[in-house]
This record gives sequence, structure tokens and C-alpha cells, in this order.
Amino acid sequence: MLKDPINPSAKKLIGASILFRRWMTTSKRVQDRSKQKRVNDLEVATEKWKILSKILFLIELLKQQSEMIIPVRSLENYRKQINLPKPHRISDFIRKTPKLFELYKDRKGVLWCGLTERAEELLEEEQRVLEQHSDKAAEHVTRLLMMSVDKRLPLEKIAHFRRDFGLPMDFRANWVHQYPQHFRVVKSFDGINQVECLELVNWNPNWAITELQKKVTGVTESTTTNLHIPGMLSLPFPLKFPSNYKRVYRYSEKIQDFQKRAYLSPYADARGLKAGSLEFDKRAVAVMHEILCFTIEKRLVTDHLTHFRWEIVMPQKLMRILLKHIGIFYVSERGKRFSVFLNEAYEGAELIEKCPLVLWREKVMRLVGYRGRKKKFEILSDMSDVEVEGDIGLMQSDSEVEDLDVQLEQHGSMDYEDPLLVDNSEMDVEEIACEYRNFKNS
Repeated sequence: MLKDPINPSAKKLIGASILFRRWMTTSKRVQDRSKQKRVNDLEVATEKWKILSKILFLIELLKQQSEMIIPVRSLENYRKQINLPKPHRISDFIRKTPKLFELYKDRKGVLWCGLTERAEELLEEEQRVLEQHSDKAAEHVTRLLMMSVDKRLPLEKIAHFRRDFGLPMDFRANWVHQYPQHFRVVKSFDGINQVECLELVNWNPNWAITELQKKVTGVTESTTTNLHIPGMLSLPFPLKFPSNYKRVYRYSEKIQDFQKRAYLSPYADARGLKAGSLEFDKRAVAVMHEILCFTIEKRLVTDHLTHFRWEIVMPQKLMRILLKHIGIFYVSERGKRFSVFLNEAYEGAELIEKCPLVLWREKVMRLVGYRGRKKKFEILSDMSDVEVEGDIGLMQSDSEVEDLDVQLEQHGSMDYEDPLLVDNSEMDVEEIACEYRNFKNS
């Protein structure tokens, strides 16, 4: 009889390799989902948001400048925030949207970026819309504090929700002090450093009612009393599965059991719940559902949810919950960071109910992108005109914009050098601002 040419130690390695491959093929990662679970319309919505996030970042960056202009080469420091991969030139990316951004050179040949008149008008309109939305944003921030264990949250973490909740850029410095009847800023220690937190001042029982309760039972703030105390709930969540997802019939019994199971209100004290229990997981679904209802686009970056895991008593494996309940949530893996949608809030790729801030963003999106022929941009020098190719495809890179309040990472030497950015000489800001005004009025 011939001996097995493979020694015992090699057999163990082969066996381990097979088990490893089996484990990998049954992984529950988002990338391993079947195509039947993907919703093309919401992937389209994700792509639109990725483009918009880049544009909003540039607009906000220019808004922070004293004259709302900035040297294009200075934008290299924000390449990570814009998520524009090399070798794409930032100047080309800006030229992609000539209805919002203007490029011109000063007398020393330095290329500058500014906002068009239409963009400045949109900024004024946004300010009005933010002011109108301010009270509703204050309600949502207050309710987020009401859901937290200690009734306080670090301002740094709330900053991640700034755009999603419709908060102004100066919300840390000014906005948080405009509602002393709801919350206040306090100093706290995280064990090492002192941090600023937002603390609840008044518990509002009328706000301790979930959006799902309002929709299912018809309860409103006007019909509640100050005696309302959040407790156990037994409300089914609206379900919307992908049209080509057939396994819903196979899991129908489990879905029904989940829908009938009672759970603790997101506004009730959850410290007594056992992590990993059925009640714990369903409450987590209710919390995520409630927070997504607060957002103006009914979508969030999943990382932003995990930031509040300890404060709001959420499961450690939050992604597992999101993927498990695909009838309630949809997770898009497009981009460097995943996004989660509230299914019931969308019809195709469009929000069913759009607040004024969403309508404002749609106005911005209609001005994004250049699809015409080559266009020449005027410059304030005798140098030759710069031409731009239409549809250069710079908007298609993965995007996730960090908040401007977060400390920006400064990049070192550049691998790619834009020939328009070589000259390091700059004019004084006031001088260039004067020339910029003359340029726009000419």
C-alpha cells in the first residue's frame, strides 16, 4: 500500500485552510451580500449624496474665508476631506461646476477659487432655511439627549450629525446657547481629557414619543399629557423589501415573530437590558429607526451611529442588526464608509417627504456638473486661457466628507504637481478681494 505523501502537519494546514475558506464564504460582510438584496435606486441616491457632499464641503470652506475666496493650491490641504484621488487636479474638479465656482488668476499668476453670484444667493437662501429649521433641529437634539443614559452627549460626537440634523456651521459656538430651556454646555472628563458635552436641562414628556408611535397610533404632542412615561412598546415596523428579494417568504415566520415582540421605548432607561437578548436587539432597531427619522434625508453614515454605542446602549455589532433587518434598513456599501437608509422614507431614489433643506440641496445639485463642450475661463492676467474638458468624470470617486470642525490632516510632499499651482507668490487677501470684485463686476 502506498503511503500518503502528505505528512500529518500538512494535512492540518490544508484542513485549516478549507475551514478558513468556508468561513470566508459565509461571511456576513456587506460586500458579500447577494445581488438580490441590493436596491439600485438607493445606490443611485448614495451616488448623488457623494457628489453633493464634495460640493457642500467646498462651499462651506469658502464661506469660512474672510472674502470667500481661497488659493487653489491651498485646497491641496483638504484633498483628504474632498476625497479627490490623485492624479486628478483640484482645479479640474472645481471647473466641473462652473455655475457654483469661479476660477481666475491674479496679477502674479496665482490661481484662486471663489463663489459665483448664484452660489452666494444660494448661501443666503440656506441661511434663511436653517433659521426656519432651527427649532425642529433643537427638538431632535433634545430628543437625542433624552435617549442617552446620562442625558448628556459630547459635542464632538454631535458634530458628526451636523449636516444630517440640519445644524448651522456655528452650532458649537453659538447655536447650542440659543436654547437654554432645552440643553446647556458643560465640561466633563473622559478619564484623561476634559471634553465639552451637551446636557439635557428639561425632560419633555411630549417628546418622549417615537415617530413610529405618532404614525401608527396617531398620537401627537397636543394629545399627550405631562404624565406620559415611556415604557414597553409593541408596534410593528414598516417593511419594504427589494422587489427581487424572494427569501422574504422563507423567513416570513421569523419576521412575524420579530414584529410582534414587545420592546423598550428608546426614551426609557435601558441599562437593565441584557446585551444580545432579543429585547435588547429590538430596542436597538427602534433607536436606529428613531434617529434616522430625525435626519433630514433619512440616511446616515453607519460610523456616525456607532459613535453613540455606549451613551445610547447600542449593540457592539451594530452592522449585524442593520443587515439582518433589510426590510427596515438598507445599507449601501458604495464609498469608503457605509450608509444606512430608512426604507419606508423612500420611493425609488427619491425621498417621499422633503423638508426645505432637502429642496435647497436639490437646487445645488441641479447646478452641479458640466456636460457641454469646452469652456474658457476668464483670468486676470495676460496668460493664456485655461480650457476645460466637459464630463471629465472627477465626481465619481468615493466620498465621505469630514466635518470642518474636525482638525484637518496636513499632507506632506505632493506626488503630483499641478502646473498652475507652481508659483508660490500670493497677493494680499484684501488686494486680491478687490480685484475679485472688479473681475465679477466687469
